[in-house]
Amino acid sequence: MIVQFKNISKTYRKKVALNNVNIEIPEGRVVGLLGPNGSGKSTMIKLMNGLIQPNHGKILIDGKKISQSTHNLIAYLPERTYLNNHMNAIQLIDFFGDFYSNFNKERAVSMLKELNINLEDKLSTMSKGTKEKVQLILVMARDAKLYILDEPIGGVDPAGRDYILGTIIRNYDPESTLIIATHLIQEVENICDDIIFIHNGIIKLHGNVDDLREENGKSIDNLFREMFKC
Repeated sequence: MIVQFKNISKTYRKKVALNNVNIEIPEGRVVGLLGPNGSGKSTMIKLMNGLIQPNHGKILIDGKKISQSTHNLIAYLPERTYLNNHMNAIQLIDFFGDFYSNFNKERAVSMLKELNINLEDKLSTMSKGTKEKVQLILVMARDAKLYILDEPIGGVDPAGRDYILGTIIRNYDPESTLIIATHLIQEVENICDDIIFIHNGIIKLHGNVDDLREENGKSIDNLFREMFKC
């Protein structure tokens, strides 16, 4: 198991963000972490990255407690862009190559060219959607065991979403695990092996996509809409 949540609870003042969550995620899976805004997705992601600590319980990454060694196993795409606007794509590739020992510069350049992004353009001249593509590519160019993507297609126009998701799938090691947190269920349903539904800090559903479709006689998107009345 690449990720294990054991009796995890997290509160912010009086608000319960996660309520006694127990879940295991195996290696070699594409997992959709799905839920309405404020459901607990971001809290789970921050906990896996060691950005916050639980009030109760234990999290293991590849069987280890969260530490610097587990950080090196994770490639994380936050929801908000954090890159330096004054740098161009080549400078960012060099920066990531210096910062991460598992960063593959050749793969990053190949993905940028595939998406027709000019390597000499500064981020400050790019659209919001293009900036998000650059940030995604920098994450996917790492040789990680666990990729965690927080709303990777949220700022991308509908025409470009399939292309972005295809780029993600083609450029990650199938022995690794990919967690995609999103509210755009219909867009990611067909690339996910498993899904996790979370609401009000509680895991409502966790299982194999094909099994859930067969058991319920409906798509994951329709199952989500029925469960959360949206």
